[in-house]
Amino acid sequence: MASTLPFRRVAVLGTGLIGGSFALALREHFPEISIVGYNRDRRAERARARGAIHEVAADIPGAVRGADLVYIALPIGAAIEILPAIAELAKPGALVTDACSTKAALCRAAKEYFRGGTLFLGGHPMAGKENSGIDNADASLFRGAPYALIAQENDPDERVSDFAAVVRAIGAQPVWLDADTHDWAVGIVSHLPQLVSVALARVVLDETDETGLPISLAGHGLHSMLRLAGSPYNIWRDIFLTNKDNVSRALDRLAQAVDHLRTRLASKDLEQEFQAANEIYKLLEKPRSE
Repeated sequence: MASTLPFRRVAVLGTGLIGGSFALALREHFPEISIVGYNRDRRAERARARGAIHEVAADIPGAVRGADLVYIALPIGAAIEILPAIAELAKPGALVTDACSTKAALCRAAKEYFRGGTLFLGGHPMAGKENSGIDNADASLFRGAPYALIAQENDPDERVSDFAAVVRAIGAQPVWLDADTHDWAVGIVSHLPQLVSVALARVVLDETDETGLPISLAGHGLHSMLRLAGSPYNIWRDIFLTNKDNVSRALDRLAQAVDHLRTRLASKDLEQEFQAANEIYKLLEKPRSE
């Protein structure tokens, strides 16, 4: 399959967890592709040491020039900041895509700058870990995960279908939608769970006394609920800044659901809420291919 792909040289801007995992997945499935990585710090050197990339670029121009595919795996603010330079530097016919967690603000900016032969395709792999960095990167990270693509499935531009083929090859499943719909959806299924975990951690912290209770009685259930609380703020800052309205609405819906449960603590109606929750859990447990 690699011999038929137009992406002979790929530039990965941001070689942390997502960028590093994408590069490792490319190395595994498309060994003929040449991958160059760039980071402002020395993380790109670590990515090369791990075998994720073939070479390290000293700057953005060195990474972008000559690349058939430019993969932006940076925080949203940094990604928006470098879009003008990428639009100017990328060769005609190149595809530029991103892995940022919100899409509307970034895609609006891209529409302003990408007007020539270079194509911008918004993307978001729904995969990750609570621990970031190249040391946690994994070629199998995207396997079985949805991968949002901000385009129509029948987009006539071959570069879109080519990248969708790459997404499938690394084990992910393309989901086609527009930027605003994406941001609403991830506000509920990704950004809200993160804040729920943070809020629960705050309650546990505030309630823990000098004897260590109640946290000393905590089991695997609390640990599972607080897994997302291990995520660092610097990853989430730009996400909440660029999706504030959707996240605020999601928090309102959560508050309504909590109030609803509070009124049913001593009622048989509470069983219905558990049944509905069980159905959602079973749905999430099904293999993605079903």
